[in-house]
Amino acid sequence: MGSTGRTYGQVVGLTGALLPVVSFLGRLPTATIQFGSVLLVARTSGSLGAAGLTGGALAVGQVACGPLVGRLADRHGQRTVVLAFSLANAVAIAGLVAGALAGLPTPLLALLGAAAGATVPLIGPLGRARLVALARRADAPDTTIGAALSFESTLDEISFVLGPALVGVAAVVAHPAYAMGAAAVLVAVCGTAFALHPTATATATRNGPVATPGKGRSGSVATRARRRSGTVPTPAPRRSGTVPTPTLRRSSPVPTPTPRRPRAVPTPPTRPRIPRTVHALRAALALQGAMFGACQAGITALTEHLGQSEQAGLVYAAMGVMSAVAGFCMAAVPGRIALVTRWRAATAAAFLLSLPLLWTDSLAGLYAVVTVLGVAYAPHLITVFGLTERAVPPARLAEAMAFATSAIVGGQALAVALTGRLAESHGPVAAFATASTAAALACAIALAARPASYTGRATESVHHARVPDERPGTPA
Repeated sequence: MGSTGRTYGQVVGLTGALLPVVSFLGRLPTATIQFGSVLLVARTSGSLGAAGLTGGALAVGQVACGPLVGRLADRHGQRTVVLAFSLANAVAIAGLVAGALAGLPTPLLALLGAAAGATVPLIGPLGRARLVALARRADAPDTTIGAALSFESTLDEISFVLGPALVGVAAVVAHPAYAMGAAAVLVAVCGTAFALHPTATATATRNGPVATPGKGRSGSVATRARRRSGTVPTPAPRRSGTVPTPTLRRSSPVPTPTPRRPRAVPTPPTRPRIPRTVHALRAALALQGAMFGACQAGITALTEHLGQSEQAGLVYAAMGVMSAVAGFCMAAVPGRIALVTRWRAATAAAFLLSLPLLWTDSLAGLYAVVTVLGVAYAPHLITVFGLTERAVPPARLAEAMAFATSAIVGGQALAVALTGRLAESHGPVAAFATASTAAALACAIALAARPASYTGRATESVHHARVPDERPGTPA
């Protein structure tokens, strides 16, 4: 663990100690409002249907607008985008809390939930893109890049374990509205701090404004050349109260007016395309989210069947903690093991480790199986994010990370909605079978896909050096 600690020390050294703290606290509201909105509406309206509709609308808003947030960050920089969305998200969450406490109709609550999801500032994906950009600029080795992705995924895992737990505690002790209010304050304060941190310009485009050809402080290039040759009058120094008159050299011919050339209009730079191989990675992440969502539905159904529904949250936490530990240990994986190999191993492990869920019928067995299954969750996410970082153009990195996160959230939300009904009608085995099927499909994609590194570096910034997937350390 000594080398792993040094590697993570290098990662923190890229940003300083403050940014990881701000980043973690800033992404905690994202994990809080999904579960918190369901509990809040269920408590205030007494309707699980209204609560599910509000939570679903929140997830749809995040999935639909997440890539837009990333695209805006790529185009305009993270500082402005994160600042605007953090403040808007705080207002939207506060509006949802106020609407729920006021007893608004379900359609209006769903609309407020969609607004809360659409304005999520996506500090997790943008923090991941920022940290990778800082590592690339510092010419960090590939092991540091992998450690940066592991570090960010570990923060995500901890936030998604701690967020629902805090909501649950608030619901038992007082009211879910307190947890939602705290989320609004956190996203406003920590989102602002994340936006204003000096590293916010790490992913900004270094290309300055396109200069108009032939123009400058002294006029056109041709005019400056004629001045030097003496064929163009040179303005005399301006004196106060006098009008300058041109002075001509005796040996110079009288200049004839030259026809004006049409001013060249700068063409905007073309946006680099996202390679098609990225779609396979996004599909794998959506299936990973579906697997987790199906496991959630199955765990809820099984604990209720056993008469211990209050244990469901602790089972989720056990899976999340083990996933976070596995993600933290990913920095110790030797660099000679290619990312594609890691991807296939992680998906195969997720499929094999999910099969015992089909025969689990006790609480102790559920704890054991789910905790072991968590070992495969974070390594898969870290590896696919690493492949995504290598496959996309650097100018669209934040958008790609946001899209990947939206794929996970969308797959999870859809699976929870569908497998929840399956579990009600056919028992928890149906939900667990759906989880294993999703894992099998993800494994099939990993075996069939051939993600390659981005090859358009010639048109990109020079500080985005890349390394190949199969042989780390060699020039791309």
